[in-house]
Amino acid sequence: MTLFTRDHCIDTERVHEGGIINLRIDRLINEGIEVEREVVEHNGGVVIAAQPAEDRILLIRQYRYSIDEELIELPAGRIEKGEDPFPAARRELTEETGFEAKEWKDLSKMFSAPGFCNEILYLYGASDLTFVGKNLDIDEHTDVMDISLKEAWQLVLDGKIRDAKTIAGVALLLLPKSD
Repeated sequence: MTLFTRDHCIDTERVHEGGIINLRIDRLINEGIEVEREVVEHNGGVVIAAQPAEDRILLIRQYRYSIDEELIELPAGRIEKGEDPFPAARRELTEETGFEAKEWKDLSKMFSAPGFCNEILYLYGASDLTFVGKNLDIDEHTDVMDISLKEAWQLVLDGKIRDAKTIAGVALLLLPKSD
């Protein structure tokens, strides 16, 4: 079995450069074996586990064009080029739910699809919430759900929450707190 790392890249072809993603094809060679890797480049995203109370969580229901379905998710959004994750998280929480948070905590970082994409997701916890009004992007529509963590986990178990970042976020909040 031959290992292929970036050190083995002999050529890169930029196939697409867009507003949200770029796509490149890397040609790699190692021990006489040549392979291609398709790589989606993404600036990253933020995910917010906003809690109106310790045992509650805000989720949003929104239509996702790429899968032609409505999903139940944690509020989330992309990081603009050159933007730090935390300001993006604050912006996305308000845009999608209408809430601002006084208390913030780094919960985790995770890759969304490392087999072909470099997107990293920054998961934040948000609490001490104040409603200030939604400010959705022109092409967005979200319904905000304020439910218990127990109900959220039951939605996961029932297959009603199928979004990976949301499953991870809810699971992290349900883990016993360590000092």
